[in-house]
Amino acid sequence: MATGTDTRLTLAAVSRRSLVATFGLLQATAFVAAYSLDRPTWYAYFLVGSVAVTAYALDGSPFTVATATVGSLLVVALGLPLFMFVARQSPSLIVEKALSSEVHRVLYLGVYGPLLAAVVSLVLGVPLAHLLAEGFPGQQFVESLVDLPLVVPHSVAGIIVLFGFGRGGAFPSVSVLGSMVGMVLAMTFVAAPYAVNTTRESFETIDDRLSYASRIHGANRWETFRRVTGPLAVRGMITGGVLAWARAVSEFGAVAVVAYSVQFFYPPAGQRVTAQHAPVFVYNTYLQGGLDESGAVAFLLLAVSAVIFLAVRYLTDDGGVGGMP
Repeated sequence: MATGTDTRLTLAAVSRRSLVATFGLLQATAFVAAYSLDRPTWYAYFLVGSVAVTAYALDGSPFTVATATVGSLLVVALGLPLFMFVARQSPSLIVEKALSSEVHRVLYLGVYGPLLAAVVSLVLGVPLAHLLAEGFPGQQFVESLVDLPLVVPHSVAGIIVLFGFGRGGAFPSVSVLGSMVGMVLAMTFVAAPYAVNTTRESFETIDDRLSYASRIHGANRWETFRRVTGPLAVRGMITGGVLAWARAVSEFGAVAVVAYSVQFFYPPAGQRVTAQHAPVFVYNTYLQGGLDESGAVAFLLLAVSAVIFLAVRYLTDDGGVGGMP
C-alpha cells in the first residue's frame, strides 16, 4: 500500500507546469459549475479546501498546510470578485465597445500615457536608486520623500502636482492643467516610487566585490556602472518600469484633478484628438451608462493591460520560479 510519503514523491515527479495546468483547469471547472448553479460561495469553499489538500499532498507539513489554507482566503477575496466580473460580462456589449473608435482612443491613451510616465520614472529614478543603494548623508530624508506618494491620497497627489507645476508653480511657461504634460507628471508622481525602490533593491543585491574588482582593474565609476552594476541590475530596472507602468495605468484621482481630458497625437487618425485616461473614462461611463456599460470598457482595459503585463513578464523571465525578481 502506498504511503503518504510515496504519494508526495509521485506528485513531486510530475512536472511543475503540468501540475499548475491541472490545478488551474480544476479550479476553472469548479467555478463554472458553481456559477451555473448560482452558488459562487460554494466555489470559495472549494478553493480553500483544494488548496489545503494540494498543500498536504505536495509537502505534508502542518505549517505549509496552515499557511496555504489561510493564505487562500486572501486569494478568494482577490480572485472571486475578478472571476465574477469576467463571468458577468455581456459578450455583445464588449464587442460593441471594442469596435468603438472612442474606446480605441481611450485604450491607446491608457497605455501610451503610463508608458511615458514609466520611462520618465526610470530615466530619473535609476541614478537616484544607485545613490540610495550606496548610501549618503541625509538618505532617510530622501527615502521618505520618495515614498511619500505611496501614502498620499490620490486626489491630494493631483493637488500637489498643480501647486508644484501648475500656474505660478516651478515652471510657469509649462502648461500642466488639462495637458498631456500634466497627465504624465501626475502619473510619474505616483509611479516613480515603484521604479526607484525596485531598482534600488536590485542594486543592493550586487556583490560589492564585483565593483571593487572592476575599479582595481582600472575602470572608473562610469565604466563600472556601464559594464558591471548596470547590466546586473537591468532586470530590477525592467521590473521597476513595469510596476511604474502598472501603477500609472490604474491612477484615477491625480489624473482626474490635473488632466481630466487631454489632446494628443493619435497615429491611427493621423491627427490630434481629445480623450480621457481610461480609469476616468470608465468612471464617467459608469455615471452615465451604468454598471454594464462601464464593466464592458473596464473588461477591455483589463484585457489589454493583462496582455501587456504578461508579455513583459514572459520576455524577461529566465525560467526560474517566480519570473522576474
